[in-house]
Amino acid sequence: MGKLGKIVLASVAGFVTGILVAPKSGKETRADLKVKADEAKVKAEAKKEQVTKAAKEGVESFKKGAKKVEKEAHGFAKSAANSGRIMRDEAERLAEEAKVRAGRAQKDVQQTTKAVERDVKRSVK
Repeated sequence: MGKLGKIVLASVAGFVTGILVAPKSGKETRADLKVKADEAKVKAEAKKEQVTKAAKEGVESFKKGAKKVEKEAHGFAKSAANSGRIMRDEAERLAEEAKVRAGRAQKDVQQTTKAVERDVKRSVK
């Protein structure tokens, strides 16, 4: 039982004890008990409304936070996908450039080989 529950219980116990030992008639005591019970009911309804309102506000706050997280996660995923496409495109461009350079290097090797062969033939003669 929480602190508030203990306070309410102690208050009720004190009130009931006071009523029982008070020099009033049974009719007056019952009327007092009914008034106090009605007051307690009104207070309980007010607390119920406060708790309900707080719970609804908490749910709404949670929903807003969840939507914000979802939006940010979606944005992150979109950004990651875009970065992946950029990296893929750059890798394809670099691969194509490497093919071109390899082709040039192969031609250079072939030309150098032919030139060396010619030079060797000339020097052997």
